[in-house]
Amino acid sequence: MDLSIATFWWVAAGAVVAAELATGTFYLLMFALGLAGAAIAAHLGLSLPWQIATAAIVGSGATALWHLQRRKQPRSAPVAQNRDVNLDIGERVQVDAWLGDHTARVAYRGSQWRARIQPGAPEAAGQHLVVAVEGNWLVLAPLPH
Repeated sequence: MDLSIATFWWVAAGAVVAAELATGTFYLLMFALGLAGAAIAAHLGLSLPWQIATAAIVGSGATALWHLQRRKQPRSAPVAQNRDVNLDIGERVQVDAWLGDHTARVAYRGSQWRARIQPGAPEAAGQHLVVAVEGNWLVLAPLPH
């Protein structure tokens, strides 16, 4: 069985896609696009140096475009404040009173939690919004009346 160089490029592209599936490194897909470009160049009859150049240009071009696209996306909130990571963010709690050490005990999800106020916010009793979770502490902001 005689394998063509195009088959080599396709097999390499498939191996890189499999590696991406195993690792979750999205940039490997851009590298696989470059290898697929080299396979197409081989099908078009281009010489090996042109196939390699095609792989390099397509792969690095796809990587650069993906990187630029990602930079345009807005940054997500830090993990402690990101509702996509912690579903407690944005929930409401009732603060009955603030203690002398600038903390409070609040009932939340069936248990008592320690809470502190968001920096710069006034310590007042009433409804508060969970704006961050730091370890086992809730960081709260007062809700406007």
